Amino acid sequence: MAERSPLLSPVRVWQRWRRDPAVVQTVRSTAAATISYVVALGLSSEPVPLTAPLTALLVVQVTLYSTLTTSLRRVNSVVVGVLIAIAFSVLVGLTWWSLALVILASLVVGRFVRVEEFVPEVAISAMLVLGVTQVADTAWDRVLETVIGAVVGLLFNVVLVPPVWVDTAGESIVDLARQMRRLLLDIGEELTSPETEEDDRADAGPVPSTASFERAAARLHEARRLDNDVADVDAALRQAEDSLRFNPRVKEGLLHRIVLRTGLDTLEISAVVLRVLARTLTDLAKHRRGAALFRADTSAALEETLRDLGDALVSFAVLVTSNVSEGAEAAEHRLTSDLASARSARDRAAVLLREDARHPELWQLYGALLAEIDRVLDELDPDHRGRRLMEELDRTTRSREERRRRVFSLTGRSAER
Repeated sequence: MAERSPLLSPVRVWQRWRRDPAVVQTVRSTAAATISYVVALGLSSEPVPLTAPLTALLVVQVTLYSTLTTSLRRVNSVVVGVLIAIAFSVLVGLTWWSLALVILASLVVGRFVRVEEFVPEVAISAMLVLGVTQVADTAWDRVLETVIGAVVGLLFNVVLVPPVWVDTAGESIVDLARQMRRLLLDIGEELTSPETEEDDRADAGPVPSTASFERAAARLHEARRLDNDVADVDAALRQAEDSLRFNPRVKEGLLHRIVLRTGLDTLEISAVVLRVLARTLTDLAKHRRGAALFRADTSAALEETLRDLGDALVSFAVLVTSNVSEGAEAAEHRLTSDLASARSARDRAAVLLREDARHPELWQLYGALLAEIDRVLDELDPDHRGRRLMEELDRTTRSREERRRRVFSLTGRSAER
């Protein structure tokens, strides 16, 4: 096996590169830009038609959906800019004040025609066309090169269909769940570490140390960093959703998008609850003034609860990212088992916490801790997820039907006129 590892290494590197959006984007954009430049050399009168490859670079995106939308906005921005330049060249020509008016008008009109990130392109096109002597010829060449670059970029993604990034988004979702599980395991281990064991005497005084509070504060900081991880996963999921739109290789794109989106929403809610849970433990550590947060048996019950809760988070992530029915059934079985174990451990911890709440201010924090655990358990419950998934499917279906009715209504009015 040792002799095969050097041969397998390049293969694994190649497979990893094929699934990297940055690598795919680089290769596809380079090829499309080169092809568009060659085509523009034969069709445009410009000696160096660089507008075509520039448009192709901007148009060829990672997904077919984003390529189509970018193409339309790019061509629209150039055409609007050229029309503004032609109008100004006929009326006033090029002066410092007319240039200012051209830029102002281009930026304002660009907002109205909804070209989004290509608003500066409207002004750029207008200035380039206005600054030449033969406005009409230059304007036509610029529009032609833009159309060439947009068409080549679009055909490039139609003929060579971009990959579907569902697996990449699924891996990101599972990684997020594993980070949340790691946080819960760290919290549970600190609750039961020997240096945090509390004296069983009811009236034992607090230990003059801030170690418990510092550890709790560190876990709170880690929980807050989950927001950045959620944002990264959300970006990967948006890319996966775009890759499913208009993709001929995907038959159930809507279902895939909704399953992944609702799954990420559940993990995002759980991440927020974990941050609140970490804050509760920090407040409790601050109140305890260095003493252990719980008795040894209570800490053990809470550690088991958090461990099972972390396992349930990972099982849930695997469930929502499973494409094969058998894998989904196994993941759902593991999730059900993990949730049952977590609820059982939670109930034992609740009995012990009730016994430990000797002061009125403590039972409020204990109650908040249990409520936060219950919220995550409820979010991960398969029945709760099933209802939420059906509601999202119904909402999306109603939205699609409403758009279709509007289109048919506008078409019918146009036909009557």
